[in-house]
Amino acid sequence: MKSALITGITGQDGSYLAELLLSKNYKVYGLVRRKSKLDFGNVEHIKDKIEFIYGDLTDQISLINAMRISQADEVYNLAAQSFVATSWEQPIATANIDALGVTNMLEAIRIVKPEAKFYQASTSEMFGLVQETPQKETTPFYPRSPYGVAKLYGHWITKNYRESYNIFACSGILFNHESERRGKEFVTRKITDAVARIKYGLLDVLELGNMDAKRDWGHAKDYVKAMWLMLQHEKPDDYVIASGETHTVREFVNLAFKYAGIEIEWIGKGVNEKAINKENGKVVVAVNPKYFRPAEVELLLGNPEKARSVLGWLNEITFEELVKIMINEDLNRVKNSLSYEEFIEAAAAKEIME
Repeated sequence: MKSALITGITGQDGSYLAELLLSKNYKVYGLVRRKSKLDFGNVEHIKDKIEFIYGDLTDQISLINAMRISQADEVYNLAAQSFVATSWEQPIATANIDALGVTNMLEAIRIVKPEAKFYQASTSEMFGLVQETPQKETTPFYPRSPYGVAKLYGHWITKNYRESYNIFACSGILFNHESERRGKEFVTRKITDAVARIKYGLLDVLELGNMDAKRDWGHAKDYVKAMWLMLQHEKPDDYVIASGETHTVREFVNLAFKYAGIEIEWIGKGVNEKAINKENGKVVVAVNPKYFRPAEVELLLGNPEKARSVLGWLNEITFEELVKIMINEDLNRVKNSLSYEEFIEAAAAKEIME
């Protein structure tokens, strides 16, 4: 039985990875920060199958302890301050976790079990102001946020430990990957949650920033398979993991409303752009400049050819299927949260269709 240590196990990626490894008969350890009450997050349904270890990426002693307890054969470093917008507000904390935290984890591996394999969660945000399209492993980096800069350090220190200490260390340069488990702070989940609440009369308007920003979106369940495949390959290397397609935020919004049964129409341009519900003429989407980034990343589009040819990895869930999965989950969640009186009131106002 192999053992694996996952940092960030209660998050979206950590939960899907834990499920995958458990299905392959791994002993799974999860690093969690000490709180007054442990929040199991997305692994609540499998918490009895995981051994949790208290630790923090900013505390190297706790990471050394985690390695000694788990004696992990594979370490997946998924923990991060992962909100791009927050990284401008908390640049030092972002650097301590997303940059120095990676070094702390690598040092713990080097000290306790240097033969362990290591996966680092890198990000397409490192490409930032893209130097070529599509982006691949050899594309020059140009991060446009403190988050992207910190992640770039983590990426390069992983490569450095691979070359300096012969540690089996890989970085997955993952493009945007979402799911129904994504936090509401992320734009995709913000959209599907808001559309569901608009559908059931609990929200009037969804406010967003740059509607023209283009992203390469896939489903997290597919992307964690790539993480595992990297550590099963005979040689450590870095891989771009992406769908190879790009879509605007506006396209995501369109599909979310479509699958919710609401037909919308766009009017205006720039900061004055709005989407109206064609049935009743109400504004349901508006642009709010406060959601603009200080330095915008306009286009991200990955080339996953290396991962496909070397690892045999494929993304199976399409963009359209991803949006449909997410909106259906939020529609069911919001509907089930309504009281009988709220449901009747919304139905009477023709906010929902039964």
